[in-house]
This record gives sequence, structure tokens and C-alpha cells, in this order.
Amino acid sequence: MDPMTIIAVVSIFTAGITTCLGCIGPALGEGKAVSTALTSLAQQPDAAPTITRTLFVGLAMIESTAIYCFVVSMILIFANPFWNHVIAQATGQ
Repeated sequence: MDPMTIIAVVSIFTAGITTCLGCIGPALGEGKAVSTALTSLAQQPDAAPTITRTLFVGLAMIESTAIYCFVVSMILIFANPFWNHVIAQATGQ
């Protein structure tokens, strides 16, 4: 196998694993956060605005982890910096 094929295979595999794990973790975290927030709302309905505001800020931070993993996987697939290095090595520049 030539170096370009190896880099393509490894990049696609790594992008898939990154997306897979990068979505599972935040999904579990968001589910736990919402579950805990609903339990808190059921116990203390007077604190609903505070709990809701804190919940949405927390969910945004949790979701940002999944977005970062998605961005990394898109970079690996479409703008892989390793391909430029291999092309430069192959052409002797």
C-alpha cells in the first residue's frame, strides 16, 4: 500500500471513532443533566428559573464537546494536513 492510501484509511477510521465516541459521551451527559434537573424541579418548583438557566448553560457546554469532535473528524476527512506532507515528500520538495 502506498502512503496516501494508508493515510486515507487511518484518517477515515480515526474520524469515525472520533465521531462515535464524541457523540456517545455528550449524549449520556446531557441525559443525566436533564434527568437531574427534572428531579430538582420536582422537589423545588420555586427554583425553576435558576435551575432552567443553569441547565441550558450546562447543556451548551456539554454539546460543545460533541461539536469539537465533529470538527476534528471533518478536518481529518477534508483538510488533512498529513496529505500535504506526504505529497511534498513524494515530489521531493
